[in-house]
Amino acid sequence: MGLLQRHLLRSSVPSHLLWKWVFWHVGVCFPGSSPVTGPKALRGQERGSLTVQCRYTPGWESHGKWWCRGADWSSCKILVQTTASEPEVKRDRVSIRDDRENRTITVTTEQLRLDDAGIYWCGIARVGTDHGAQVRVTVDPGKSMCVCGCVSQGLLCPGPRGPSPGTSLSLRGNCPRGCMSPEVP
Repeated sequence: MGLLQRHLLRSSVPSHLLWKWVFWHVGVCFPGSSPVTGPKALRGQERGSLTVQCRYTPGWESHGKWWCRGADWSSCKILVQTTASEPEVKRDRVSIRDDRENRTITVTTEQLRLDDAGIYWCGIARVGTDHGAQVRVTVDPGKSMCVCGCVSQGLLCPGPRGPSPGTSLSLRGNCPRGCMSPEVP
């Protein structure tokens, strides 16, 4: 008989409570036992959107969920978070949704920028230390677009004449002579 089993037999505390204590401490002390899991890494394209789905185990449905950025999740910057009464939140380009029935946290970042690349965390808020799963995000440069012709009242017209008077076009990139590469917002 093991030490833990002998202790449980002699204890005046009900064994089901002791087992809960043991399993809670095992979950806290051993890495990889977090109730929240997610993809290790994801890639997105500049100016596109990126959706991350993290899952969590039963029992955490009523807790707030968060998405933060930073190499150390205990001090990362929370970008967006849910609460018990608000399971879906959007802030700037980032939204988070807690699907409590399927125990899934879905985070979407729109209009990705190259500087969005980095370490992020899906997390569950709780008393004490929160639970979190690390996600490495890579953002690949977007494809440039060349326009040969002119832009008139929002329409593309043929020919290498350039923009019509009264229209504006922000140029970038290396396009063939007579063509423009419009800046995509």
